[in-house]
Amino acid sequence: MAARVLNVNVGVLGHIDSGKTALARALSTTGSTAAFDRAPQSRARGITLDLGFSCLRTALPPQLGPGPGELQFTLVDCPGHASLIRTIIGGAQIIDLMMLVIDVTKGMQTQSAECLVIGQIACQKMVVVLNKIDLLPEGKRQSAIEKMTKKMQKTLENTKFAGCPIVAVAAKPGGPEAPESENPLGVSELIEVLKSQAYLPSRDPSGHFLMAVDHCFSIKGQGTVMTGTILSGSVSLGDNVEIPALKVTKRVKSMQMFHTPVTYAMQGDRVGVCVTQFDPKLLERGLICTPDSLHTIHAAIISLKKIQYFRGALQTKAKFHITVGHETVMGRVMFFGPAPANINEEIQENVFDFEKDYLYQEEYLSKDSVSSEENKENDQAGEVQLPKQQWALLEFEKPVTCPKLCLVIGSKLDTDIHANTCRLAFHGVLLQGMEDKNYTETFLPKLKVYKQKHKEGQVERVMDDYSVIGRSLFKKETNIQIFVGLKVKLSTGEDGIIDGGFGQSGKFKIRIPDGLKPDTKMVLTAVSKKKSKGGKGDMTKEDESSKNDSALPVTISLIFKRYVFDTQKKMIQS
Repeated sequence: MAARVLNVNVGVLGHIDSGKTALARALSTTGSTAAFDRAPQSRARGITLDLGFSCLRTALPPQLGPGPGELQFTLVDCPGHASLIRTIIGGAQIIDLMMLVIDVTKGMQTQSAECLVIGQIACQKMVVVLNKIDLLPEGKRQSAIEKMTKKMQKTLENTKFAGCPIVAVAAKPGGPEAPESENPLGVSELIEVLKSQAYLPSRDPSGHFLMAVDHCFSIKGQGTVMTGTILSGSVSLGDNVEIPALKVTKRVKSMQMFHTPVTYAMQGDRVGVCVTQFDPKLLERGLICTPDSLHTIHAAIISLKKIQYFRGALQTKAKFHITVGHETVMGRVMFFGPAPANINEEIQENVFDFEKDYLYQEEYLSKDSVSSEENKENDQAGEVQLPKQQWALLEFEKPVTCPKLCLVIGSKLDTDIHANTCRLAFHGVLLQGMEDKNYTETFLPKLKVYKQKHKEGQVERVMDDYSVIGRSLFKKETNIQIFVGLKVKLSTGEDGIIDGGFGQSGKFKIRIPDGLKPDTKMVLTAVSKKKSKGGKGDMTKEDESSKNDSALPVTISLIFKRYVFDTQKKMIQS
């Protein structure tokens, strides 16, 4: 029986030119087909344009179980170019352990920070690699490394990677032009650190097969090979797999893992799957899966959290680049939170409850957005309670194919690449996809998101003890009939009911079932007397003072809620 091989996927992330590819090359013993800058423009420009994969095999460390065996690190070299961040996000979904590569002469840069954010969302463990130590003058090298190590520890202390190992190396002493005979520095120490950090990732062969394909090419006389990493489930020789983006199903003819033929592969494995009669040009990267297991959706409900380093508010109706599955598309968002009555309820994870009411939000609520609101209102600085969970409706500009409950990342990738700012805005989980093209009619009416409406008007005059005439609540052209029967409250405390329109100018009649209070009548009589007195010129000093005392207008308050997706636009009062 062959010795067991445990595969751990290690993401090599960092700012452009920090030496990620050189590090992956120094570490690896077997290059996989997608490895090391295969794109011609990539080689010409000396930067990685797509995820490169290679592997490093070493003896199984004792913490990973007894018996002989090998530990295989699949190194996923993620591009550092800012415009290629969508590729990194695609790669981060398959990473167990992350190496953040930092140019020791430059420290944290914009994209190193973005990579750190992606790592926090998608990954459990990290090793920081300070690369290019050969560029430090030998006499000052040690102190410079110590200084940068302290700096990095400080940067990481408020992240989930606080206290992670930091290793100094020179992956390619002398730079890209140096002869191959130059031995890398610190790489064997780094391999030992990687072995100490390796863990048994939780792998589950059950469930639907789903694989992220990152490379597709043909082999004469064999067929088309799709290489990638299995995200869930397992695959065996002879299985049928679907390429959902093309609605094509093919049979698995043969499989390889790093040049070794295999008959079975499962979640977490890096594998090449060979099928026949399929043009590789049709699929450069994407997903393949158990037939009919993925859905293609036009919109989705997600639970989400804002990324703390993103500057600026997340506004409803704004457009973001939405990365879901292995695709990035433009999408418009609408944020909503729990109804005030449910704000303290425990939220079930990864489930969306269509029975509940939700409150529409103009923006995602965070400490920053709440404090700016407070400054505007200049209110008593009471603690505003933030909801435990917020959600968003995403509407995609074109349909996307993805698994259920997958990771979603929203970003502003059109922000200036050279601006020193984090472009990742929020991350979340896809809870419910909408497959019907006409989801606005068939699906959205089930989503009970409401807006709280508050209108104010004034009492114009008293008709009798049980009714008054109101104004300024409706525009002249409003159909008052639809408001008949709604409850209102007067600022003097009485409850009333809208009884109908009065004349043509938007005035209306209010019935007061319990009758007007004597004080209210006095106030209203004062108001109407003042109105019926002559023009302004006749106003005496006495009138002036009585105006300030009692003749404050009596306001009418109408509060109701309206469900955003209710086709009949009904007004509802509790």
